[in-house]
Amino acid sequence: MPSSRKKFNLKRRFAANLPEKDELEKLAAMVRYGGNPEHKRNPGDFGLTPPSQPRADKSLCDGIQVFRREEALRLLRLGVKAGMVSPWDGTAFPKNIWSMTKDGIPLEAQLENPGNGTYHGYPLETNDVFRQSVIDKWNRHHG
Repeated sequence: MPSSRKKFNLKRRFAANLPEKDELEKLAAMVRYGGNPEHKRNPGDFGLTPPSQPRADKSLCDGIQVFRREEALRLLRLGVKAGMVSPWDGTAFPKNIWSMTKDGIPLEAQLENPGNGTYHGYPLETNDVFRQSVIDKWNRHHG
């Protein structure tokens, strides 16, 4: 996943105190996946307008073979259930959710609509320093 991007948000972090597992399950059931045409070359079944508009400074979902909204939502919900969310007080929606593909590629999702809990996501780039934190936390939870 080559990228020309050099700067990343260095303030990202996982929630230190998570609600109980049942609260994470409720959150997982509530989140939605919208998508973003800037992260797509192939529009898949996301129904985006425009369908795709890849930008050179954005990582693309195409490289990790996520072309269906159902798969993107499944990965988003897996991240929530694993507690891989940014600081969250149990109300509204966390700003970020992280997950991993079955092939071990770390993903980041950003809240795009706080009113209904819709996110868009993308693979973390290899030069993103937070990438290893996602891999480590995922492996601790699933190891």
